[in-house]
Parts: sequence; structure tokens; C-alpha cells
Amino acid sequence: MPHAQTDNLNIAAFDRMPSPEEITRAVPLSDAAAKVVLEGRRTLEAILDRKDPRVFIVVGPCSIHDPVAGLDYARRLKVLADEVSDTLVLVMRVYFEKPRTSTGWKGYINDPHMDDSFRIDEGMEKARRFLLDVNEIGLPAGTEALDPIAPQYYGDLISWTAIGARTSESQTHREMASGLSTPVGFKNGTDGSLDAAVNGVLSASHPHSFLGINNQGQSSVIRTRGNAYGHVVLRGGGGRPNYDSVSVSLAEKALTKAKLPTNIVIDCSHSNSWKNPEYQPLVMRDVTHQIREGNRSIVGLMIESNIEAGNQPIPADLSQLRYGCSVTDACVDWATTETMIREMRDTLRPNLSLRSAG
Repeated sequence: MPHAQTDNLNIAAFDRMPSPEEITRAVPLSDAAAKVVLEGRRTLEAILDRKDPRVFIVVGPCSIHDPVAGLDYARRLKVLADEVSDTLVLVMRVYFEKPRTSTGWKGYINDPHMDDSFRIDEGMEKARRFLLDVNEIGLPAGTEALDPIAPQYYGDLISWTAIGARTSESQTHREMASGLSTPVGFKNGTDGSLDAAVNGVLSASHPHSFLGINNQGQSSVIRTRGNAYGHVVLRGGGGRPNYDSVSVSLAEKALTKAKLPTNIVIDCSHSNSWKNPEYQPLVMRDVTHQIREGNRSIVGLMIESNIEAGNQPIPADLSQLRYGCSVTDACVDWATTETMIREMRDTLRPNLSLRSAG
């Protein structure tokens, strides 16, 4: 007599997902893209090692939903990146996965058609193709690692990775970060506390062994070497910002106490701007002032920016979507982005040699 079923009781279906190898074969890494990825990583590592006095900025849409508008943005950003490259290193923010507080659109990989069809197989290939295009334009890309399997599909096209505020405390994400090929920024918790981020950096710096998949899609025990380029991202939380000089000093002390390098990135968005994109320029101006006055622990910033300002709900008729406008967090527009970045470059350029001297 067969026993009663005890597993998969809430599973509706198992749809086969192409392996990382299959997706990579469909969208292979080009020599031009590989060069941009590696140069991006080396530059960021040099900044974190204090061998490069420039400041990096991860800037771009809150999330990618329209690859045409996304590449339009990338081409604009490449022109600006070249213009300010003597002082600033621009990395395009390319976010495909959106952690939701409760429910909502989970991003381009999860639901590329934005119709609840959840064609993750298509989304993964489309995401990889978009990253390839961004790198071939000549821009390094930064993203958030949310799904622990996803980096196997497109990690070779990423130069910087964030671990979000909701996952910095997660052992799974700390283990994953220890094996990533990029520098990794751990965000402070949504309550504003630093412990999760500092402990995340510390944990990811050590080797780990955990369950995952290999390039053929087979279950594997992944053994990592540890990531030496973890750092903290201050994004505010608990009802207040933490980009001010006192908060930065407290973060420096917490990192020093943990015997970690005092590398700090300031996220101009989220709770640091009270979720109002219009405040992002004010945050950036304050941080620029701290750097000009001699702060050397602030190595980078993050900006949520798009072609058009604000955000929009996802309509039932997708043809009604406004071009170049976020469907997740509200962003500053392109003109504001140019002004913010040029102002920072103009303010810091005369003091860059002093920064490198320290």
C-alpha cells in the first residue's frame, strides 16, 4: 500500500529552467564586454584599496523594466562617465530583482512581460542580454543579488554587487557574497542599525561552503574563498537618515572595531532622502562637502535616477507606460542627474590630490 504524499503539497508545477550554461551559450560574453567588466572591478578594488582617489557612483533606474529606455539611459550615462572620469567613476545601476515588503511586481527577471505570466526563463535571458549591451556600450554594471542562484546566470557581466537592507542579515546572502567575483556593498538594516551590514562584511570575507548549482544546473556544494572587498552602504532607516558626518563617524568606528577597512558608500535614496527623490541632490551635496573637508572613508555613492522624474503604477494596458519613468521607487530625472554629478566633480576635482595623499 503506497504511503501518503508528504512533500510538494503546495507546489502547482515544476517548470524546467535552462541551466546557466544554456543561457550563457544563447547570450555569450564578448571580448569587449569582458574587458569592461574586468576594468570596472579592478577600478573599484583600487578605490577600496585607496590606490585610486576617485569616488564611484552607482547610478541608474530603481529597476529595469523597458530595455529600450534602459539602453537609452546607458548611452547618456556613458557620455557623462567619460566627461567626469578624472574625478568620478560611474557604474550603471542595473536592478532586475525587486524585494517586496509584501506583494508587487518582483522585477524583470521574475516577470519580464509585466503580466503575471512569470516567464523567469525568458526574463533571465533578456536580463543577460541587457547587461551584455550595457557593458558593450562601455559602462560597468552594478546590481542587487537577491536570488542566490541568479549570479550563476549573469555574474560574469557584473562589476559591483549590493546586498539589500532586507537580506544583509541573511546567512544565505552572506555565503553567496563570499563567492562573488565583485566588490559587495552590504546595506544597513531597514531599522537603520549597522550590525547586520558590518557582520555581513565580516562573514563574507571568510570562506564558506553551501548548497547551490553549478553552470550545468546541477545541485552542488559550493566552496568559496571569501570576498576581500565587502563594504558598508548607509541607506538610512528607522525613520531617519544616516548620511550625516556623525552617522558616518559611527560607521567608521563600528568597522574599525570589527577590524575591517573603513569603506563606506552612501545611498542618496531610500530613507536617506525620506523616499523623496527631490532630496537626493541635497544628500549628495552634504556628502560631497564631507569628502571635500577631508573624509576618506566615503568611497562611493548611490543614486536612483531615470530619464523622467518620479514613478508610475503599472497599467493594465502596458502601452500606456510612460517612457523612461520608474515603475518602482521614484527617481530624479536625467537633467538633475547630470547636474548632481557635474557639481560633485567640480567640487572634488581640486581636492583629489589631497585625498590620495592620505
